[in-house]
Amino acid sequence: MTISLAQLRRCSAAVDIGAARTRVYVKNQGLVVDEPTVAAINTRTGALLAVGAQAEVMDGRTPDYIRVVRPVSGGTVVDIDMAQRLLRTLVGERLRKTWRRRPTMRAAVCLPYGSEPLAQRAAVETLTGLGAKRVELVDTLVAAAVGSGLPVEQPEATMIVVCGAGTTQVAVLSLGSIVAAETVPVGGNAIDHAVIQHLRLHHELMLAGQAVRPLQLILSGGDGLSPGSTEVHGRDVVSGMARSVHVDTERVRDAITTPLTSILDAIGAVLRRCPPDLVADLGERGIVLAGGSALIPGLEPMIHQATTMPVHTADRPDTCAVMGLGAMIEGKVQPLHLDPMAP
Repeated sequence: MTISLAQLRRCSAAVDIGAARTRVYVKNQGLVVDEPTVAAINTRTGALLAVGAQAEVMDGRTPDYIRVVRPVSGGTVVDIDMAQRLLRTLVGERLRKTWRRRPTMRAAVCLPYGSEPLAQRAAVETLTGLGAKRVELVDTLVAAAVGSGLPVEQPEATMIVVCGAGTTQVAVLSLGSIVAAETVPVGGNAIDHAVIQHLRLHHELMLAGQAVRPLQLILSGGDGLSPGSTEVHGRDVVSGMARSVHVDTERVRDAITTPLTSILDAIGAVLRRCPPDLVADLGERGIVLAGGSALIPGLEPMIHQATTMPVHTADRPDTCAVMGLGAMIEGKVQPLHLDPMAP
């Protein structure tokens, strides 16, 4: 993937098309789009009814002829046409006119580490369909590290864990490049599924997908009717009627611990492939969490307990990748110049 800062400085837009949210950073304007990667279409006419937050609230609440789709899965564009229609609507007419006045418009896009060529081609075709003449591909890990304020261009180790909706990426970076990295198919969606399965098996309650995230906030904040429980509303599995149950928050935390162990395995695998000097740097600097799912309850103390290294969460973990990519196209990141020694 492209890591040339000179080429990135020629781009006028930075795009992060994630499985959960789509973000667009425009040069000299900042972050202009931050919306869910969701679209609602009329299956009878093919018309696009809503995108972003308006489409997300329709999920699970529509008649048969209205379908809510997510054109991105695991960081990969799986429906190019729908992704183009979604981006075209989110970007807005004003920005499209600005881009049309620049016949050599370039765009930069974040992609997960180790993306397949087909996934890279899908991202390129999505943006070229919007008018981009050239698309630069950047690893999400590098962009998120820059957006988190890590000195990735220095000859010292920085470790970042990017927790997305579909995947979690772990990497150690030095001198602006990835030394070792791992990607596991565990993210916010897997945590949501674990919570839903726990309520179904132990409480015979079907929970709506949109009600999982508020429950996670309650788990992280410790709020509830009593110190160790909270009330959850859903549908009874047997009768199909609406029902409320009091859920033990500690048992729910235990339920989401199981999928999180895959992240610990990935961190261990990355550390084992790193030179000892870089691992020693990490013992002082620690690990930085980024991504929209970095605030999963229990993730930070679990990593600290398993690695005994300091663990920090970025100030704005959800927008680290697009803001880091925006800093690159703005020219705010300077590489470390290494002049060859004279003979």
